[in-house]
Amino acid sequence: MAQVLVRQLDDAVVERLKRKAAARGTSLEGYVRDLMNRDAAEGRAALIEELRAMRAAQPPQTSDSTEYIRRWRDGDRDDD
Repeated sequence: MAQVLVRQLDDAVVERLKRKAAARGTSLEGYVRDLMNRDAAEGRAALIEELRAMRAAQPPQTSDSTEYIRRWRDGDRDDD
């Protein structure tokens, strides 16, 4: 597993995070880990939604190679 070191945090920020962690009955490390995991998951969900919207905006696929492949398999090949 990877590790992250965050430098130059304001002391007041660290104290607030410690209080929030304690209120949830977890360590500062566990609390920050949960925050980061949640943020990464939300980012992934937003990306998936954006990709779905892009796909929906594309015109439908209209070419169908089924007939060409069928003819090629049957020996009607232009490349022989």
